[in-house]
Amino acid sequence: MSDVVTEAVAALNAKMDGAGFDGSAKFIIEDEGSIIIDANGARAGDDDTDVSLTASTDTFKAILDGELNPTTAFMTGKLAVDGDMGQAMKLSGVLS
Repeated sequence: MSDVVTEAVAALNAKMDGAGFDGSAKFIIEDEGSIIIDANGARAGDDDTDVSLTASTDTFKAILDGELNPTTAFMTGKLAVDGDMGQAMKLSGVLS
């Protein structure tokens, strides 16, 4: 597992403050790996999920740091979404 994924898992779990996510989502960080977010929180993994979101390391970090709105990232083509768009919108609330 890459350092980027390890740091992102820790940051996501802190951001969610022990609350799980109603559904399942996978963040695919290009050239680094993927993170699963579900009712148990965030962890490294590559399971099948309701929605997959793909972004570069820089884009993912900017979203996680609050410097880039996930919806803006999607609308500008920096974040690709595959699957249940409703779950992606719920996840946006978790990340904000």
